[in-house]
Amino acid sequence: MLTIATTAAVAHHSIAGVYDSQSSVTVDGVVSEFHFVNPHPFVIVLADGGGHPETWKVELDNRFELVDAGMTADTLKPGDRITARGSKARDGSRSIYALRIERPADRFLMEQVGNSPKIGRTR
Repeated sequence: MLTIATTAAVAHHSIAGVYDSQSSVTVDGVVSEFHFVNPHPFVIVLADGGGHPETWKVELDNRFELVDAGMTADTLKPGDRITARGSKARDGSRSIYALRIERPADRFLMEQVGNSPKIGRTR
């Protein structure tokens, strides 16, 4: 029974099971919501989808690692223009697992380096 519970927990948190690392997507738009929640914070971005707005969910690494890297609930705010690049959802939804988020206004950068997020500034 313990093996089944452990396997289910690992599957639930498997980024590779939900997102396709071979299918990269870039989303450029404006933050409408930032949810700094467990286990994975996420950003709702309104992007220009060829003349009509598209809503994208941008999922980030786990909250504890983001806090250790310096991110807070106030890091991203509604109205911030960002560019997010990441792995597209396997189910075809407008959702990505962020490997990189840039905010040009102040050169903010969140980047996955190996298995850990890093917070810094773009050059």
